[in-house]
Amino acid sequence: MDGAHAVRQGALLALVVALLVPAPAAAGLEPGNHRVALQHDGRPRVYIVHVPPAARDGQPLPVVLSFHGGGGNAENQQKYSRMDPVADVEGFLAVYPDGTGRMSDRLLTWNAGTCCAYSVVNRVDDVGFTLALLSDLEARQPIERRRVYATGLSNGAMMAWRLAVEASDRVAAIAPVAGARVLKVGQPARPVSVMHFHSVDDPRALYNGGLGPPFPMTTSQVLHSAVEPTIREWAATIGCPAESRVTAELKGQAGTKEAGHTATRYVWGPCRDGGEVVLWKLAGAGHVWPGGLPDYLPRLLGPSTSLVDANVEMWRFFQRFTVPLTR
Repeated sequence: MDGAHAVRQGALLALVVALLVPAPAAAGLEPGNHRVALQHDGRPRVYIVHVPPAARDGQPLPVVLSFHGGGGNAENQQKYSRMDPVADVEGFLAVYPDGTGRMSDRLLTWNAGTCCAYSVVNRVDDVGFTLALLSDLEARQPIERRRVYATGLSNGAMMAWRLAVEASDRVAAIAPVAGARVLKVGQPARPVSVMHFHSVDDPRALYNGGLGPPFPMTTSQVLHSAVEPTIREWAATIGCPAESRVTAELKGQAGTKEAGHTATRYVWGPCRDGGEVVLWKLAGAGHVWPGGLPDYLPRLLGPSTSLVDANVEMWRFFQRFTVPLTR
C-alpha cells in the first residue's frame, strides 16, 4: 500500500514539474538551405530558409522574408536576389516563400490586394500564410520575434507593403523593390519604417503609375501606383516630416555598362516612434533587384545595376528597427 502510494505521488510530482517547466526551444537547423512544406488554409505551401553559420551558436536569429516577383518562385528569388551571402556574414535567416498558382512550382503570385492574378482571383490568404510560416519556422529554429523584416520584388514588394499594414505587430520594417503599394485601405497598428527601391526607367512597374505591359504570353496587366505619391502618403501615415532630404547621390562610372545610371537616396524622418521612410530613386536601371544577378532577362526587365546593393542597404536599415514590446 505504502509503495503504491509513493509511486502515485512520484508520478503526480513528475506531471506537475512537466507542466511548470517550459517546453524546450527549437533545437535549430543546420546551416545551409532547407525546403519546408506546411499546410495553410487547406493548401500545401512551401518556403525555403537559408540558415547562416551563426545558427550553430544556438541563439535566436533575425528573419528577413524575401517574396519573389509575380510569375517567379522561391528558388528563383533566392538565386536572383543574392541575399544569402549577406545573411551568412550578418547572421540572419533569409526566408523565401512560394506564392500560389495553377502549377505548384512556377508562375506563382502573391495576393497583395489588387495584384496579382491567381492569388487575387482565388482570394489566397497570403498574410495568414506568412504568419503561419513564422510560427512554423520558430518551431524549427530560434528566431528573434521582434526582428522580423520583409522585402520582395515587384508583386513580392507589394506583398511586403501589405504586411506593413496588416501585420505591423510582427514585421519591424520593410524594404520593397520595384513594386509600390497597391492596397490603399487599412492603417498599420504602429508605424512601420520603409526603405523602397525603384527605377524611374522601370519598364514594368511604372514609376509614375498606370497600367503596365501585359505579363508575357498573357493579356493580364497590372495597374501600378505612382511611387513618389505612395511614399509621401506612407510618410504622412507614420508621422514623418512632409519634406524629404537627400542623403546620398551616386553616379555610374563612365566607360562601364552603368554609365549614366544614378541612385539618389531621399529620407523622410525622424517620424513617430523613431520611424523613417527612405526612397532609393534609381535611373538607368530596369525592373531589377539592385546588386542582384546581373543581366537577368534584360529584354523583359531592362538593364541590371550594381550602383546600389539593395541587400546591404536594406540590412543596414533593418538593424535599426524592432517591433516594440507589448505592454
